[in-house]
Amino acid sequence: MGRITVSQLDEMPADEAGALLKECCGSSRWVAMMLARRPFRFRDSVFFAADMFWKSLTLRDRMEAFAHHPRIGEKSGAKPQGERGARWSALEQSGMDVVEAELRKEIAEINREYEDRFGYIYIVSAQGKTAAELLTIAKDRLRNSPEREIRVACEEQKKIMHLRLEKLLGPKEETFV
Repeated sequence: MGRITVSQLDEMPADEAGALLKECCGSSRWVAMMLARRPFRFRDSVFFAADMFWKSLTLRDRMEAFAHHPRIGEKSGAKPQGERGARWSALEQSGMDVVEAELRKEIAEINREYEDRFGYIYIVSAQGKTAAELLTIAKDRLRNSPEREIRVACEEQKKIMHLRLEKLLGPKEETFV
């Protein structure tokens, strides 16, 4: 299944819509709130609700969303993604496809170091970034305090959520006045 319209999202059975939304954000609570908000009617309403509900989540809910992502350089997360989410993750991490063994090893090490320091996986919006860039970003973020880093990680998850909602619903159409 490719892109869908907001009308299709509004009208499809809750289990189907929920599965699609879970590919955009792995928090069960976020998905439940999005489903309860239907019908959206407009694309902007989907994004507005997505952001509003993301802001309202507890740390536990956000950790659940993080767990649905694979580590940088890996194929699957702690919690399984659907086929569409796995495809999106692979595309988002396409900068990792041609990585030399030494750089891949460094990224695996930084993933472990990050998790040891912060207690969750390194969340970064990887789309369009090279493996070297992702490594540099991780090294920089390791210097953050835990309080600062959770804010950064949550903002990165929000970027990923937006990218995936755009993949699901298509980009915003330009309007000319």
